[in-house]
This record gives sequence, C-alpha cells and structure tokens, in this order.
Amino acid sequence: MDSSVYLKDKLFRRLGLFSSLTIIIICILMFVVLFIYSYPAIKQFGVVHFILSDTWNPVKKVFGGASAIYGTITTTLLALFFAIPLSVGIAIFITQLCPEKLKSYFSNAIELLASIPSIIYGMWGLFTLAPIMRIYVEPLLQKIFLPIPYVRYLFTGTPLGIDLLTAGVVLSIMIIPFITSIARDTFELVPKELKESAYAMGATKWEMIKDVILPYSRVGVLSGIIIAAGRALGETMAVAFVLGNDHNIHLSLLKSSTTISVTLANEFTEADFRLYISSLFYLAFILFIMSFTALGIAKFFLGKMRK
Repeated sequence: MDSSVYLKDKLFRRLGLFSSLTIIIICILMFVVLFIYSYPAIKQFGVVHFILSDTWNPVKKVFGGASAIYGTITTTLLALFFAIPLSVGIAIFITQLCPEKLKSYFSNAIELLASIPSIIYGMWGLFTLAPIMRIYVEPLLQKIFLPIPYVRYLFTGTPLGIDLLTAGVVLSIMIIPFITSIARDTFELVPKELKESAYAMGATKWEMIKDVILPYSRVGVLSGIIIAAGRALGETMAVAFVLGNDHNIHLSLLKSSTTISVTLANEFTEADFRLYISSLFYLAFILFIMSFTALGIAKFFLGKMRK
C-alpha cells in the first residue's frame, strides 16, 4: 500500500475516533457540571424528598420537583398519545395510498412543520388554539366524560385553554414531523417482493399494510417515536406559552401546571440565592437523567425487537 494512502487512512480513522470520543466527553462533562451545581440542593433536600415533594417556595427556601416532573411526563405522554396514530397514518397515506403527483406536496408540508421555530408554535397555541380549546373542545369533553366514573377526574375544573391538555396538543403537532418522516422512510424500505407476495396470496391493501409493512417497519417507527419523545421532554417555549407555571399537581388535564424546562426558563433569571439556583440545576440534572434513561430503555427494547 502506498504510504500516502496509508497515512490518509490512519488519519481518517483517528479523526473518526476523535469525533466519537468528543460526543462521549461532552455527555460526561454535562453530567459532571449539572451534578456539581446541583449538589447543594441534593445535600439539602435529598433525592426521594425532592422528587416526591411538590412544594416550590422560594420565599421559604423550600423546593421540590414533583410538580415539574409530573408536568413533563404528562405533557410528553399526551403528545405521544395524539401524535403516534396521526403520524403513522400520515406515513401510510404518503407511501401507500397517495397519488404520485401529490406525494411531494404532502412530504414538503411535513418537513415545513419540522422547520417552524418552537416559539411560533407557542404563540399560535396561545392566541389561536387556547381559545378554541376553551370555548369549544374542553366544554365538549366535559359533557362527554364528566358523567363517567373515575374518568371524570381527568376533566374537572373550569376550561381555560391554558392547561396540560392544550400543551399536549401543541407538543403533538411539533413532534408529528419527526415520527412521520422516519416512519415514511422506513415504510419505503420494505422490499417490494414482500408486498407483491401478499397481494399474490389474495391480501387486500389494508391486510398488506397491517400484516407486512407495519411488522417489518416496527423498529424504524419505534426509533422515530424515541426521537420525538426526546424532543417533547425538553421542549420549552411552545409549552411555556400554553401551560402556565403552577407548581401543584393536578389530576385534571384542564389545570395549569409546569414542566422542568418551563420552570428553568421562567425562574432562572429570578433565582437570587445559591439554594434556589442549585434547585433549578437539580431539575435540569433530573431532566438529563430522565432523557438518558428513556433512551436507554428504548434502545434495550429496540435490540430485543431486532433479534
């Protein structure tokens, strides 16, 4: 082998290794920095007490992250609940049902949604979606679900439009492009022979989609859901506009709440003493752990599915 080619190959391998190690080093440094700044709050409140307490009172210097953690998880689950069926349905339509002339228009529309800044979603949610939710959607949901035992507790309270449900809807719209794009690309990778074999055995279009495309593409679709969940967990501005900043845990979806990222955005500039700042870093540290844990669990199940 020519020495110059060998040197280039060696340089390329070292550059690739350096790039990979850089990502690991950044993650470790983020973990260390968050832990160091969180340590005063960890020492003061502990782990279990901070996670389970919903008391957030800067005046009395007492802090608990339960309400922010609850709001983060609830809005993310709501967003996934709304977005997953819509996204998969859109991907199926684009790849299997849409006329060829219209595919590019629908695909471009999905990509356009992904490029819109989150603050635009927040402003649209506050000035357009929230009034619609308050006047039309939430009163209708109360009429339907309030007579139903147990379920009624999710829809109690005065409809205001600034609540968990509206935040979940806005987040779902934001993450639809991520799930849809990955699901669409995965559906298009299904071998043509498999689809033609299904048709040859007398399967209908729906049976081919249900029994061939969806099972073959489940790993790719789940990957898109993981990416979307990570985006939803850390979203700030879009949620801040339509969620409020209420540090209380409410079972009803029609109540204001807060998330970890919203709390950080709203209160970091107001933190005027060390324990307050450390408690905010503690929330950021918990969000980092939540994201890492969710990704690890998802990767575990992806590995099982691939096998």
